[in-house]
Amino acid sequence: MKITQDTLPLPKRMESQIRKALYDYKMLEEANVAVALSGGKDSLTLLKGLKQISGKGFLNLNLTAIHVGGEFSCGAGVHEGFLQAFCDKLEIPLLFRYSKQKLETLECYSCSRERRKLIFDAAKEAGAKTIAFGHHRDDSAQTLLINLLHKGEFAGNLPKVTMHEYGVNIIRPLILVSEDAIKEYARSAGFLRALCQCPVGQNSMRKKADKLIDELEAIFPNARANIASAGLTYGSRKANER
Repeated sequence: MKITQDTLPLPKRMESQIRKALYDYKMLEEANVAVALSGGKDSLTLLKGLKQISGKGFLNLNLTAIHVGGEFSCGAGVHEGFLQAFCDKLEIPLLFRYSKQKLETLECYSCSRERRKLIFDAAKEAGAKTIAFGHHRDDSAQTLLINLLHKGEFAGNLPKVTMHEYGVNIIRPLILVSEDAIKEYARSAGFLRALCQCPVGQNSMRKKADKLIDELEAIFPNARANIASAGLTYGSRKANER
């Protein structure tokens, strides 16, 4: 059989890390799960991973992919036909929603809020109150550093967050997976070419934080992994105190 992007399985280590995150943080308490599909390497890997583990030690998942497009929208700028074909081969329905962002008013905060609202509403229409995002270990390290230096808060990405205002749960099954591992898999699967096309995001605070972590790793080689791990440990401790 020819190995293609829809048939190439995730590496065992990556699957194990996803399983550990799903189990340790009790992410899959219902079978209906929506996946925010930007079309980048992270969300495509996430969708493939959840399909791969579905019914194997976890619930038999009823997955729905949701893509937010628009003239100016954060994401990989991938053709909708590619995403539709990818989902069709995995036998996962794909919903399209569209952002109204314009270049003259484009900025990360308002764009992120609009995109999430579109995803939350589409997920609930599809019967899913659990929504998976493709944030990985390195995203969590960046978030922690931004919050620490910008707001004086020691907080990375949480593995699972209840959004009471919207009546949904956000989960991050890739929270233990490094970006390098995702890149390696995406390259083998043939979709590493998908890159962020946002004109604002190229000089975002997140990009600057990632560069700062690169500089820290020249002195402390495990800085990225340790920052992310510290955020998870602290977040879990705070959650248990509530």
